Amino acid sequence: MKNYDVIIIGTGVSGLFTALNLGKEKNILILTKSTLDQSDSFLAQGGICVQRGDDDFESFMEDTLRAGHYENDRNAVAVMILQSREIIQDLLNIGVEFDRENSGFSYTKEGAHSKARILHCKDCTGREINGKLLKAVQKLANVTILENMTVIDILAADNHCFGAVARDKDGRTENYYADLLYSQAAE
Repeated sequence: MKNYDVIIIGTGVSGLFTALNLGKEKNILILTKSTLDQSDSFLAQGGICVQRGDDDFESFMEDTLRAGHYENDRNAVAVMILQSREIIQDLLNIGVEFDRENSGFSYTKEGAHSKARILHCKDCTGREINGKLLKAVQKLANVTILENMTVIDILAADNHCFGAVARDKDGRTENYYADLLYSQAAE
C-alpha cells in the first residue's frame, strides 16, 4: 500500500504549480500518464495573459467573458485576473524568461484579447514555463513523480476521495492513497 499526503494527477502547469505551493512537510505523489515532456502545457506554443495595470481589469474581464460565451464563472475569472501579476512574479522567481522589449516585457495580442496583454517565450512558452516548474519541483525532496502512469479510477467513499488507481505502461495496476487528491482539468 502506497500512502501520501497529497496525490496530484498530471505534470502540466497546474499540477506542478500546486506541488510547489504545498507545504514542504507534505509527502506528495505526482502521477503523469506520459513522460514529463509530453503534457499539453509543455507543448503549448502561445503565451500567458496578465493584467497590465489596475485600469486593465474591466477590459480583461470582458475579453475573457466574451471568449467564454459568457458561461464563465465571473468570480473565478476575477481571481485569475487579480492574481495574474503575482503568478507572473512567481514564474520569474523560478527563472522563466519571458521575451523582453527595451526595458520591459514584450506583450502581444492573441485570441479574444482586445489589448496586448500576453507574455510569451518565443514560440515555446509552454516548454519554458513547464520546464522551469518541473526543475523546481524535481528539487523538492518531498515530491515523487511517476511517469507513464494512467489514472484509471478514483478511490472514494462517503463523498471523500482518498486515492487513485493507476496503470503503468506494462498494464500493472497499483492503488495510491492520500489525504488529498488534486486532478488537473487538462494535462
